[in-house]
Amino acid sequence: MLRPAAAAMALAVLLAACGSDKPKPTPLESLQPKIAGRQVWTANVGTIGFAMVPTARAGTYYVAGDDGTVLALDEATGAERWRTRLNDRLSAGVGSDGRYAAVVTRGNEVVVLDGGREVWRKRVPSAVVTPPLVAGERVFVKGVDRAVQAFDVLDGRRLWTMQRPGDPLTLSQASVLAAFGNTLLVAQGAKLAGVDPLRGTVQWEVPMASPRGTNEVERLADLVGPLARVGDRVCARAFQSAVACADAAKGTVLWSRNIGGQNAVASDADYVFGADASDRITAWRSGNGDVAWTTEKYLYRGLSGALALGPTVVFGDTEGFVHFLSTTTGEAQLRLPTDGSAVVGTPVVSGNTLLVTTRKGGLYAFRPQ
Repeated sequence: MLRPAAAAMALAVLLAACGSDKPKPTPLESLQPKIAGRQVWTANVGTIGFAMVPTARAGTYYVAGDDGTVLALDEATGAERWRTRLNDRLSAGVGSDGRYAAVVTRGNEVVVLDGGREVWRKRVPSAVVTPPLVAGERVFVKGVDRAVQAFDVLDGRRLWTMQRPGDPLTLSQASVLAAFGNTLLVAQGAKLAGVDPLRGTVQWEVPMASPRGTNEVERLADLVGPLARVGDRVCARAFQSAVACADAAKGTVLWSRNIGGQNAVASDADYVFGADASDRITAWRSGNGDVAWTTEKYLYRGLSGALALGPTVVFGDTEGFVHFLSTTTGEAQLRLPTDGSAVVGTPVVSGNTLLVTTRKGGLYAFRPQ
């Protein structure tokens, strides 16, 4: 189990990485848009203090805010399908399979909703900052102690727990928990594990990074979610250590490159995209990890996780701007504003609608063309 001191240290590491000692953000250059795009709707879910990554299922976005508000919004119009306000503050985003939605409170309770109505809640032993995964009539929850638990989505029965030996220091940041066919993909520190979702047994495990350093803080290299997936290839960032891709069908590493950074990467068929600790953006060739291009035009702008969207890769920044860059050259294509507060988490796309969330709880839907 994670020691309290280790949990506090992990949080301190994350806060230090986002601290105020960084140089001032690089001023943005004037931009003549090269593609069209517009805001199509906006909503608000209240202040967001965690790295919100909306869940998109069957034309619906599911989002959650600090104060316990959980929303289901129509992808195309932003109309509320349902809204619930729990009597608890939340510690992570929301997961959903299109019917059931799951969140976790700061009191370490997993809460499952059906159409916005609470159907059950169960306490877990450690804090949770990774959004739950709802799939295959199960709810999967990963704690900051790296333990994974599976619950029956209908009645909340605990089906299994996977707790493996690990480092005492872990990262208090959303990690990897995703479905891949009949396999559950789970981060275990700097390793990616393929787990049997029915039994909680590990089927394969591969190192995505080789942490280096003289102390536990320097060697902290937990995988950061969400995963970027194209076919059988899944790619992720190892906190402050590396960017790597693996073949999830074979359980093998394809390549790994030592590079600092703390937010999620994106991928399309040809490239993997991400920003490093200084917000230098790099595109790596998806087949071998070679650098295709880099740009330093967004240094210290507090970039969000990345999203590959057609011929563009999308980042938000700490001033609320959403940047669309060419996937092949890194050249700016379009810039759209939000509410002036930081874009948090990672943008998400559903259908032809892109959704970003801000620190003030703004939900901004854009439709690039």
